[in-house]
Amino acid sequence: MKITVIGTGYVGLVAGACLADMGNDVICVDNNHDKLKQLEAGIIPIYEPGLEELVKSNVLENRLTFSSDIDKAVKDSEVCFIAVGTPQGEDGSCDLQYVLKVAEQIAKAMNGYKVIVDKSTVPVGTAEKVTSLIKQYTTHPFDVVSNPEFLKQGNAVDDFLHPDRVVIGSNSDKATRIMQDIYSPFFRTGNRVIVMDVKSAEMTKYAANSFLATKISFMNEIANLCEKVGADAEMVRVGITTDSRIGNKFLFPGLGYGGSCFPKDVKALIKTGTENNCDMAIIKAADNTNKKQRSLFVEKITKCFGENLTGITFAVWGLAFKPKTDDMREAPAITIINALLERGAKVKAYDPKAVESAKFHFADKITYSKNAYEALEKADALLLLTEWNEFRRPDFEKIKSLMNKPIIFDGRNQYDMERMQEKGFEYKQIGR
Repeated sequence: MKITVIGTGYVGLVAGACLADMGNDVICVDNNHDKLKQLEAGIIPIYEPGLEELVKSNVLENRLTFSSDIDKAVKDSEVCFIAVGTPQGEDGSCDLQYVLKVAEQIAKAMNGYKVIVDKSTVPVGTAEKVTSLIKQYTTHPFDVVSNPEFLKQGNAVDDFLHPDRVVIGSNSDKATRIMQDIYSPFFRTGNRVIVMDVKSAEMTKYAANSFLATKISFMNEIANLCEKVGADAEMVRVGITTDSRIGNKFLFPGLGYGGSCFPKDVKALIKTGTENNCDMAIIKAADNTNKKQRSLFVEKITKCFGENLTGITFAVWGLAFKPKTDDMREAPAITIINALLERGAKVKAYDPKAVESAKFHFADKITYSKNAYEALEKADALLLLTEWNEFRRPDFEKIKSLMNKPIIFDGRNQYDMERMQEKGFEYKQIGR
């Protein structure tokens, strides 16, 4: 099938490469000419395991191409995926200007029936807006479908190629059949395509992400209470996650959620509730708890060192909002490091992939280390903020020898408390 994916950001590039890998002819369209040149040269602008190899192999087979000519791409395709950004407005609302601009461009380029797919995360009612807009510019037949993505950064390629489910929001039998045909190669051992009306599909994305965000905030609140009463949050976590009704995902206490999806989608759902006179009390609480979690971590540090951190050097392991990505959008590290800098501290940071992203946020306000151990030299404490695998089993004796003081503030609860105390560390965790 001939497919156009408009937008070569995180979602669009993964979707385009994976759809091409299933034998489709895919054109990825973007108006950023520098990015297109990089992609044509095999340079991937984001870090995502497996994506570079997938892009290169499908470009080599001529199944995946890149273009800035949206008019030609639309004319040459039957299905057009919209995968452009939907940034958050100051009031928490979802900014649809890029989605609507692309919809207008598609309409003006149409030369026959098209299926137009909202792949970007958009609020309920967006498909109706897109439909109304397109009708202003064309008399050609078309259908607008909602097909929300459920990709985890760091595992996005595998998530797309082996999805738990694919949600198709469609009010057209013809469009539904075309979408089912596109996704049929991904479900050779079983059909997990869920077809529903468009508005329900739009809501499903927000509901899923807000539920997972709520689980994270719930566990963090329990962990905070555990610290107060002397309980062990890890034992509590094990105790509740063995209940099959609860499950064991998204229930690790820590610094809260970040990234491009959870914070934005939670706020957008709250905004939608406000617009429809529906108080999203639980979702609001999850959002508030997430913000508070970072300040509580800073309080742990100032309780140990005082509010004035002048002359104190902190080593930071991990800058990205989660492992296996270079994404620092809404990362806990941003809030925590800025709070330390405001108090006069010096920060030496290391992350396997996110150093360039960090420079955008901190510039020369912090020192960027070449490896984890270099960051520890003459540090007064280590802050573990992202749970990269390489941080799981470090050389603790080497850590002690490099630091001024053997103090670790672990925002991800990676190490065993008793073992760390035996090794002579002052070890601070979340909920323990």
